[in-house]
Amino acid sequence: MSSAADGWIAGVDEAGRGPLAGPVAVAAVILDPARPITGLDDSKRLTEARREHLFPQIQAQAVAWHIELVEADEIDRINIFQATMAGMARALRGLHVAPSLARIDGNRLPRHLPCAAEALVGGDRIDPAIMAASILAKVARDRIMHTLHATWPQYGFDAHKGYPTPAHLAALRQHGPCAQHRRSFAPVRACLGTGDDRVPGFALTSR
Repeated sequence: MSSAADGWIAGVDEAGRGPLAGPVAVAAVILDPARPITGLDDSKRLTEARREHLFPQIQAQAVAWHIELVEADEIDRINIFQATMAGMARALRGLHVAPSLARIDGNRLPRHLPCAAEALVGGDRIDPAIMAASILAKVARDRIMHTLHATWPQYGFDAHKGYPTPAHLAALRQHGPCAQHRRSFAPVRACLGTGDDRVPGFALTSR
């Protein structure tokens, strides 16, 4: 648990490593032990309605939070693993309160972090700050995919959020990739398109 006496502890998690389109969203959260949040869990184990309910509560009650978007062009340039690691480091640097320790979901740590860190396998099920980060990342990314659907409705981003479902793969074959598709991923590479639109603006950090 985060403690002002021992130094703040940040939780870090991501959403969107597997999809063929859209950004990876990475969140870092420092929770306030004086303002506990009931109902935190791994975002994948919560309903969409529950995630949406917790999203503003986490933003309001956390000591600090930051959401970092790693866009498709960066993913294509340095690969999905390195892009996710870079996003985690930037998410921590984006916090307006400096943590003394970061707990990162998974078994690998990014390089060049602004604080000490530990990898925590299954952290999104056991560490509240990582749970909160997973919720912020998931909700932020889902909202962005809904926004992208308004621009490219033919792909059904609002339904599958960019994951390689049969419907998405069929649309990709029919229409070719849009600017938000990750061209380094094999199904996209097989039918390349053009374009360079960016993800619309989104509130990414606490004030």
